[in-house]
Amino acid sequence: MPALLASMDWFPLILSLKVAAVATLLATILGVALGWIFARKKFPGSTLLEAACMLPLVLPPTVIGYAILVAAGRRSPLGSWLREHLDYTIIFSWHGAVVASSIVALPLVLKSASAAFAGVDRTLEAAASTLRQSAWSVFWRVTLPLAWPGILAGTLLAFARAMGEFGASLMVAGSIPQQTQTLSMAIYDAVQAGQDDLALLLVLITSALSIAVLVLSNRFFSLR
Repeated sequence: MPALLASMDWFPLILSLKVAAVATLLATILGVALGWIFARKKFPGSTLLEAACMLPLVLPPTVIGYAILVAAGRRSPLGSWLREHLDYTIIFSWHGAVVASSIVALPLVLKSASAAFAGVDRTLEAAASTLRQSAWSVFWRVTLPLAWPGILAGTLLAFARAMGEFGASLMVAGSIPQQTQTLSMAIYDAVQAGQDDLALLLVLITSALSIAVLVLSNRFFSLR
């Protein structure tokens, strides 16, 4: 095992961390915004819209991957425009893995953020408003700091989910060594090639990272 560890290709791990970091950032920005809207604003269709945003949590990853291909694939209007005008495509690119991972991670941030915002004491916000604070200032100085532990816990769960994403990313980005092969894809390829020792090592690395993230997430959940 030590010899295998010394000779192991670290590209899948590095790429997984990069993809998960960017995907989590995107999911957090959108998830916090949507979480605040669903927690504070009720409008016709809000329940249906929230359910639609939560779909990636229950849909098979292959469905998410297919939806991305339909929406941004090379034959789609968006994909054709990007390729024609910018010579760019997310297909078979690590950017495609980021898109897939951010979509499947979004519900975890959204649900945590919505619950965190709903749990903030509105009287504290009202008190801040009486001190001639704007709504934006109240949000940044009162609401967000009080909701932050719950949001951060959800963000850590989203990072772990994004790092372990496989099905949707495989359909969109593929498993190209040194280009789009993430840690989960490297495990699959190692099993397919009969490299059981390498697969076991990659599984142990993935499990250790996931456990560390989950422990941190549980600590922040306990602060809520």
